[in-house]
Amino acid sequence: MVQTATTTRAGSRSAAGSGSAVRGIVYANIAVFAFTLMDGFIKEISDVFPTGQIVFFRNLLAFIPLLAFAYWRYGGITLRTSRPWSHVVRGVFGVTAMFFFFLSYKLMDLSEAIALGLSGPIFITVLSVPLLGEHVGWRRWSAVVVGFVGVLVMTHPGAGVFDWHALVPLAAAVSYALAMISIRKLGTTEPPTTIVFHFTAFATLASLLTIPVGIADPEQAWVMPSGLAMSAIILTIGVLGGAAQIVLTMAYQHARAAVVAPFDYTALIYGFLIGAVWFKERPDAYIVIGGAIVVASGIYIIHRETVVARSQHREPPAPPLPTNE
Repeated sequence: MVQTATTTRAGSRSAAGSGSAVRGIVYANIAVFAFTLMDGFIKEISDVFPTGQIVFFRNLLAFIPLLAFAYWRYGGITLRTSRPWSHVVRGVFGVTAMFFFFLSYKLMDLSEAIALGLSGPIFITVLSVPLLGEHVGWRRWSAVVVGFVGVLVMTHPGAGVFDWHALVPLAAAVSYALAMISIRKLGTTEPPTTIVFHFTAFATLASLLTIPVGIADPEQAWVMPSGLAMSAIILTIGVLGGAAQIVLTMAYQHARAAVVAPFDYTALIYGFLIGAVWFKERPDAYIVIGGAIVVASGIYIIHRETVVARSQHREPPAPPLPTNE
């Protein structure tokens, strides 16, 4: 959910000249569907395994497709970096976002959690002003306000039925925004593969810190997977996550970010479909209308970033690879 890919500026320019926009859109939809399907599997096992252990599975097993792709495409990976602490900061925000996203699938309907989580780009716009020193014009601020209206519609706190569980995917969206801003800073000096592998390794190790929590709270204790079916689901979660990251990266190699990024919001459609078919969910009108408002706001923000970038004769900031799912 809430997931976009990173490309170098040179790569983005070359994609515009030689890449196929249609192929990029197809890849983006495949990747987003794979991420959303992975979310469904996570929800399926969320009552069996604590969230920290699911984060561990998701990242450790993602190394299978990621390493295979890196060695096939690039002949290996490089983890050398001159900015280790920047990777740590990005890792903390990314792991926090992933933890809250996965927890929200346990606490809420899948469609509701995904809809609220899609508010991430709105928070990116807000936080980019104090943290990146970016100038945001009145059009994007208007889109941000509209986006927050959409969030309020989904949570409808004035109706007296506000559920505190809604704060979990919103916390994930804020953490996601901070992680993406960290990647924008890292992306000026670090190659995408280095950022991805550093984060995946960090998330795998950081999730181990939740093991002691299970000692104090038996309900959070890690458990050994039992049965072939459960082991297959766990393997599928990791492989889907890693493969989706690869396919989404390929999408951004074939088309500009402004073309591909809006299709990230198809997660809302896939989330509604998977939730309805798999979990028999029936999202109410507040979720449908509020989600549509948030999506419209996010797409307009992407459009305005592209327009502003072109007026300044520069590439718009490429959205970063989603390691928060």
